[in-house]
Amino acid sequence: MAIDDLALLRLFVSVVDAGSLSAAARAAGISLPAASRRLRNLEAGLGVRLLQRTTRRQSLTEEGELLYRRAVQVLADLEQVEQQLSRQSATVSGNLKVTAPLALGRRRIAPLLANFSALHPGLHTQLDLTDTLLDLVESGTDVAIRFGGLDDSSYISRPLAPNHRVLCASPAYLQRHAVPRHPTDLLAHSCLHIGLQAQADWRFEGEEPVTVRLVPRLAANDGETVHRWALEGHGIARKSIWDVAEDLQAGRLVQVLADYPIPAAPLHAVYPHSRHLAPRVRTFLDYLAAHLVGPG
Repeated sequence: MAIDDLALLRLFVSVVDAGSLSAAARAAGISLPAASRRLRNLEAGLGVRLLQRTTRRQSLTEEGELLYRRAVQVLADLEQVEQQLSRQSATVSGNLKVTAPLALGRRRIAPLLANFSALHPGLHTQLDLTDTLLDLVESGTDVAIRFGGLDDSSYISRPLAPNHRVLCASPAYLQRHAVPRHPTDLLAHSCLHIGLQAQADWRFEGEEPVTVRLVPRLAANDGETVHRWALEGHGIARKSIWDVAEDLQAGRLVQVLADYPIPAAPLHAVYPHSRHLAPRVRTFLDYLAAHLVGPG
């Protein structure tokens, strides 16, 4: 029978070290009958006698001597591991893998991750920039930065910052085409879509919610490509304010249909598990929440 109760092993070592069962029972905070019963259970489980006991003295059997030597080593190794884990739980170290959308990752997450890494010399970080939603467990990713809600209930999502989306186009495009006044006007425009669906539903909120089903003029699974197409005057794009705030402020892009808000897609940190988060992950999440400042 395998020993699957470390408490029994510790009690046995304590009995040998203390020289008596009663002393070991006092050290363990249990009664003498309870200690005697546990020791009998250990012997019964192993099928051998470990101690020769009389009213005056106790001595190890040959099997008891073998178990004692091994048990002392096992418990010492375990204590060393526990101490090492305890030290690591107080420090940020090890490997941290983060994934983020391309545009947001380049502009916002990469600088923050570099600064965070500089604060923790024992940390090794990797940043995977992609607009594809990765399987975090399969890819070995600790944290994903994502827009919008959580599709997989096996993951945990932590809100980081608000985010709203806007429709925008270049001044040159709007000079060539009539500025849309209502969402249905988009049907007569060249619309740029992130995603590879043959059709796309663009939803608008407000007093009279409306959904427009579009056949995108240009579509890509890369948000940065769609952003570039909009800047080059190829059409109207639906983009996160995080991606286009600077272009709107500089006049490189112009917002359209501002009176018809698009459903928000707040920025979230997504990670596989909520219990026993590694210190590097927990500390990075706190750092992101504190330093990820939204676009002005």
